[in-house]
Amino acid sequence: MKAKKTARSGPKSTVRNGGRKGARLRRQRGYHWEDTLVKRFNGIDGWSAFRLGSPSTGLPDVLAVSTTKNTIFAIEAKSGSGTALYVPAEQIQRCMVWVKTFGRYKKRDVLLAFKFLSKKRVDSGRYESRQLREYYKAWDLDLNAADCVCTYDGRLYSRTGKIRTEMYLKERAMPFKTRHSQKSADHF
Repeated sequence: MKAKKTARSGPKSTVRNGGRKGARLRRQRGYHWEDTLVKRFNGIDGWSAFRLGSPSTGLPDVLAVSTTKNTIFAIEAKSGSGTALYVPAEQIQRCMVWVKTFGRYKKRDVLLAFKFLSKKRVDSGRYESRQLREYYKAWDLDLNAADCVCTYDGRLYSRTGKIRTEMYLKERAMPFKTRHSQKSADHF
């Protein structure tokens, strides 16, 4: 027996289910960005990438490995429609543990992969168009992990409470081409 569809009466509610809808959208964006990175790496000969799981597992978002290039990347991926993307120190720390564990590889980087979507959130449910941008920052393994924020213009800041201090991390060229980042396969 089929269930009947019922019409909703009254105007659509503006309450967002206690923020659950927004949280689900942010998780979907994060998953999509991680999946995109995995597909980009896996599309290149000599590279293998894996999405490792949720934040509660203590794993990086993505692990990318090339035995031919003797390289491993532990990647923390962030995407959003705001003007800044935040990475907690704990997420950087767990990536550092992973790359230090794999001493067999000559190149071992913790990458912070930021994607600023082509729409900028200006208010609840309102967006403006802008250029999509991607940044790939290599965390200096000699630095202690710190909370950090990447801005739409690619600047990176450490964050202690409400105090932000600019950081200068190397922009890492990726082995795949992308028209949205400053460096790509030509520089790898």
